[in-house]
Amino acid sequence: MARLTIALLLVLTIARPVLAQAPAPDADELIARALELQKGGDTIGAIDTYKAALALAPERADALSNLGGAYVRLGQFDDAVREYEAALKLDATNPTVRLNLALAYYKSARPNQAIPQLKRVLTSDPDAKNAYLVLADCYLQTGQDAEVVSLLKPRAQLFGDDLAYAYLLGTALLHTSSPTEGQRYIERVFGAGESAEAHLLMGTAYLGQRDYPSAKIELERAVKLNPKLPTVHSTYGRALLGLAEQEAADREFRAELEANVNDFEANLQLGNIRKNAQRFAEASAYLERAAAIRPADITTRKLLATVRLQTGHTEDAAAMLEEIVKEAPDLVDAHVQLATAYNRLKRKADADRERVIIDRLNAEIQAKQPGSKGGEIIR
Repeated sequence: MARLTIALLLVLTIARPVLAQAPAPDADELIARALELQKGGDTIGAIDTYKAALALAPERADALSNLGGAYVRLGQFDDAVREYEAALKLDATNPTVRLNLALAYYKSARPNQAIPQLKRVLTSDPDAKNAYLVLADCYLQTGQDAEVVSLLKPRAQLFGDDLAYAYLLGTALLHTSSPTEGQRYIERVFGAGESAEAHLLMGTAYLGQRDYPSAKIELERAVKLNPKLPTVHSTYGRALLGLAEQEAADREFRAELEANVNDFEANLQLGNIRKNAQRFAEASAYLERAAAIRPADITTRKLLATVRLQTGHTEDAAAMLEEIVKEAPDLVDAHVQLATAYNRLKRKADADRERVIIDRLNAEIQAKQPGSKGGEIIR
């Protein structure tokens, strides 16, 4: 009986139909599925599916680019940059991927890295309006106002009544020696109705005239209308510094850095405030970041050299100050600090030479009509 039962089981087992296994999806199917997930808002699912597709087809530039876009959606910009760069190695002439790479740098507050990518985009696509605007904003962030003007001013016909164009060009003109022309663009922005951008532009114009009370009114309104507008907090902070409202200014600069850790003005001004309070470690961190954003800015480098000198890094300070006085030989305070550094390094002859220069420069200054001095604001 036991043998019969075993035999029957064997027969039943053999007779059971074998279910056919579905073929594993190929790369095309996985990429299509990832796109559906991405469009449906399932970003994590899309990322996992793109990775599965790339495991089968690692040279699919489209999957790498789309994976980069998914990472951008999650705010994981370093991962996005890695995927976009990998895609460009496979498809170096693709302007869309290169623009996405530039935008990943831009959104993660790395304008210096975005600029060369945007230039290459515009070389291949001279009518890419958004690329012009993003590049102009990168120039603004890095203090290259003349570059903004030369980029945007000849392209008025391309942009027409675009308010972003007017805002960027107007801001750059206000920073340069053409405030009257910049005023025309301010009026265009104001003509479209009240906006944070318009008040920011007007506040910037007042700052240029050192009319700090009027600047404060405009910039306070801009902050209320749109506290997320880039540079609005740091510009407001500069107005507050001009009115000696340091605590409030400090708060505004820190608010700017919460939104954009690489805002130049906020890092510069906080570095100076911390230096004056002898909080040198914090001052150094802010000033080093400001110097990385604008490596040629003498004010930043001079403040950083001062911190180096005050914290005992005398040789570093001397080297920095030597470069500064080569570029700006009339900066008396830089020569004074350099003489101090030479004294501490026991370089008497060099210190004596600096004292001669200091005496000459002071005599020249005394012979001129003294100019008016502003507040504590650095620039």
